[in-house]
Amino acid sequence: MLRITKTTEARLVELSPNDIEAGAWISLVHPTTEELSAAERITGAPQDFIRSAMDPEESSRIEIEDNHILVLINVPLNRDPNDYSYDTIPLGIIITPDYFVTICQEYNDIIQNFSESRFRYFCTYKRTRLLFQILYRSAMLFLKDLRQMTRRSDQIEQDLRKSMKNAELFQLLDLQKGLTYYSMSLRSNKVVVERLLRLCSNPQVSHIIKFREEDDDLLDDVRVEYDQAIEMAQIQTDVLAGMMDAFASVISNNLNIVMKFLASITIVMAIPTMVASFFGMNVPVPWETHTMGFAIVCVLAFVLTVATTWVLWKKRLF
Repeated sequence: MLRITKTTEARLVELSPNDIEAGAWISLVHPTTEELSAAERITGAPQDFIRSAMDPEESSRIEIEDNHILVLINVPLNRDPNDYSYDTIPLGIIITPDYFVTICQEYNDIIQNFSESRFRYFCTYKRTRLLFQILYRSAMLFLKDLRQMTRRSDQIEQDLRKSMKNAELFQLLDLQKGLTYYSMSLRSNKVVVERLLRLCSNPQVSHIIKFREEDDDLLDDVRVEYDQAIEMAQIQTDVLAGMMDAFASVISNNLNIVMKFLASITIVMAIPTMVASFFGMNVPVPWETHTMGFAIVCVLAFVLTVATTWVLWKKRLF
């Protein structure tokens, strides 16, 4: 979908490709080939800039070519609230002297946050500030998901303490994989933020990126939020790794306990079977002619069974 908007004093107005004005925001979400070509024609941006965000394996980076700057970051992917898997997708941001362009493969909360109902909080013609606001919003979404991961891992831990099920272990694996993706994305995004900070002081690109004094605090907030998200992701990764190792040991220990218990039961059950086998042989045996022979053999088997059970219990094999 191709959407062109521009901030005015009254509201956020939507423009057509034929009526586009300087200071407009061109938003491409799950675009078609025709929409990508239209964005190339309108902005004059290089083709590889426009199509860079369409590759799901693209890493975060900044590129400068002529009068166009590409800022590529990874953002959290919208997903089912009941799903335990987390992933990221590339979000391409192209800044030109006249336009601000965003390109993403799927709808996401970052772009949707800059809607008409919130037009007072951003300006499409303040391209540098809008870029910082998008970076700040992405960091906040990472933190939101990381807090949710923490709550979910705590709940899974409580469930695993009650019963060891494969479902909870698979959920932990999904969280651990999602944390890996998030950690990689956060670190690469932080590198982009640091380079962007250096780029703002470069006079060669000052005509494209205009760094205002009021943007300094926002950029500091972006750096702080990314630092916090990176630290939080690292802590949660260490916690999950330790939890996986601990529960692997618990599962192995539980298996040993079950096998030890079954082995003890087997030994106890073998005592009366062994006694009955001896006295059931077709050879002369004690008490074969005694009127209480059967009772004596049963008592003998019972006594030996109780004695074996007591010995195993004293050795904590039960």
